[in-house]
Amino acid sequence: MFDDFYGLEARPFQLTPDPAFYFESVTHRKALSYLGYGLAQGEGFVAITGEVGSGKSTLVAYLMATIDPGRMTAANVVTSALDGEEIVHVVARAFGVEVDGHDKASALGAIETFLHEEARAGRRSLLIVDEAQNLSITALEELRMLSNFQLGAHPLLQTLLLGQPEFRTTLMESDRLEQLRQRVIATHHLTAMQPKEVQAYIEHRLTCVGWDGNPSFDQRVFSGIYEATGGVPRRINQVANRLLLLGSVEQRTRIDSAMLTQVLDEMKHDGTIGHGHEGEDSRSAHHHPDHSLDNGVPASVAIAHEAAFASDDDGKSAARTSHAGIDAPAAIALIESALADRDAQICELQQAVVELANKAEAHEAQALEAEDPSAELVRNLEAQLAEAHERTAALEARLDEQERTLRHVLTMLIEWVEGGGDQRSAA
Repeated sequence: MFDDFYGLEARPFQLTPDPAFYFESVTHRKALSYLGYGLAQGEGFVAITGEVGSGKSTLVAYLMATIDPGRMTAANVVTSALDGEEIVHVVARAFGVEVDGHDKASALGAIETFLHEEARAGRRSLLIVDEAQNLSITALEELRMLSNFQLGAHPLLQTLLLGQPEFRTTLMESDRLEQLRQRVIATHHLTAMQPKEVQAYIEHRLTCVGWDGNPSFDQRVFSGIYEATGGVPRRINQVANRLLLLGSVEQRTRIDSAMLTQVLDEMKHDGTIGHGHEGEDSRSAHHHPDHSLDNGVPASVAIAHEAAFASDDDGKSAARTSHAGIDAPAAIALIESALADRDAQICELQQAVVELANKAEAHEAQALEAEDPSAELVRNLEAQLAEAHERTAALEARLDEQERTLRHVLTMLIEWVEGGGDQRSAA
């Protein structure tokens, strides 16, 4: 109705997720960077959480619209309360896999065969699980087991988990999900939009459907919408939709604050928008942005630090850090400490090589002096050489592992710094 009155090509504030309307707020830009980072790894789990209507599904729809289907096969699952066996069959259907029989083993075998075929065809497989907060612990564990499928050393399936805030709590705190947590390579919590973003968001959606300035808006309308909705996109859509409907009924070319007051009163009366929305979600989101640590460092950075410094083969715990109380200087200090430790290991490796060379020279000289080296001397030389090689290989493996974890930590920290640190994390 109002789209005809205002000359719009379509309804700009529909509630169904549509990638064509994607708006890159600060929090959505951060989420997209985390998604991009996670997908680039090609393995494990990426978790995106947010309040109802925060734009999780729209974000993923936008991301998927940019992916070449010739290189990636994606399946989308919207979950209800599923158990472990049910989720396996649902995943099979989502990928279009036909399962002979109704048992879990048949479904798992069919999924594995499908994933192998996709990999041999040069396509990666991505499973998107929406409303993940509805899944049982056993269902989440089954998803983790699916991530074990490999072709050689290459994982066959990557999973994107979307859920409401309670899912983040379950994922991070359940003592039964430790193995799943270890496979989460990126996580982000979508917060509300900033007050200054509301006008840009509304005008962006209107422009997507051919808006030419009719209707115009009183500036106070945008601040009023923010106060009423807390900056949550779906709530903004609801209010803006009703405003345009009222404007078309009254044939108004300008939306003013009096019209907003009328619309909000009507929505409160019919229960479309609650009395407790005014700014509440905005304040809570800004108080604890991104569910980060108190100083604004994303929890994912702290998790990466803990993974990096908790993997020492000797069981050293001095470099471990907890999620509470870490700050940016401390994070940088930990990285510097790890780099220093890596340098020390490099020195140790170099020393081992030197010792190996010295031993070889000494035994060669001994053999020349004896002119007829005994079998025992040769065996001793071979044993010491083998021992030195094993020591060198072990050190190289530790260096490679530490290099990977440090690279991950640095990547996450750089993203946080580029995002403006404490000041911009409030977005």
